[in-house]
Amino acid sequence: MSYNYLKAAKKIVCIGRNYAAHIKELNSATPKQPFFFLKPSSSIVTPFDIRHKESKILPEDSSFHGLNEDGSNPGPIYIPKGVLVHHEVELAIVMDKYVSNAQPGDIKANDVFNYIKGISLAFDLTGRNVQFEAKKKGLPWSIAKGFDTFLPISHFIPKDQLIQDKENLQDAFRLVCKVNGSVRQDGDSSLMLNPLHKIIQVISTMVSLEPGDIILTGTPEGVGEVKIGDVISGELFYNGKQVVDMKFECKERPGPYEYRET
Repeated sequence: MSYNYLKAAKKIVCIGRNYAAHIKELNSATPKQPFFFLKPSSSIVTPFDIRHKESKILPEDSSFHGLNEDGSNPGPIYIPKGVLVHHEVELAIVMDKYVSNAQPGDIKANDVFNYIKGISLAFDLTGRNVQFEAKKKGLPWSIAKGFDTFLPISHFIPKDQLIQDKENLQDAFRLVCKVNGSVRQDGDSSLMLNPLHKIIQVISTMVSLEPGDIILTGTPEGVGEVKIGDVISGELFYNGKQVVDMKFECKERPGPYEYRET
């Protein structure tokens, strides 16, 4: 299992509100066009499915100290004090080309295979109370998405393993999230409001995409809270075959941070 792809990511771009049922469950407005936000690379954490000898031991009270030489960062999810943390399971695509100012129609559904290196599975963890307060007051909500360990992500699946559906990757995936063994989210990529080719095209009109960039493509309905002591798992299926099964323990974040109203 390879995590080297994480070292090549210059940015992590996350599409918001891309499944209708998820929009409804949060009482949000349906966007007229795709919108996105960014997550920092310091939010990356990987499962304990490998423990290479070069894996770092975090300094005391640290919650991130760089990726290992192999790209991994095995660890738990850290829940900051006072933060209501929600899980959002998402298909991630990893870019293989520069894309800048693509016109509508330049990228079609059957082109996606040629634009990506491969895929992975991720959780876009969200500090929901932090986010809601920021939105209410018109403040930036980057921190709600960017806490350390708020991007649990799987090993890399190269596109040569997706050759069976290279002409229609859009309908090939199923995403599942479980908390303590109970299913919370279970959705198909075919339900995306904005398909993969449109996501790539629209992002490129505002922020040029580079090889190695990671795009999180939105979450299906069923988002909910994870707490200290929970075990959260993510599963990704390609044409019905499981290709990712990752698990994370949830622990209290070390350090002085505690959520207080801004």
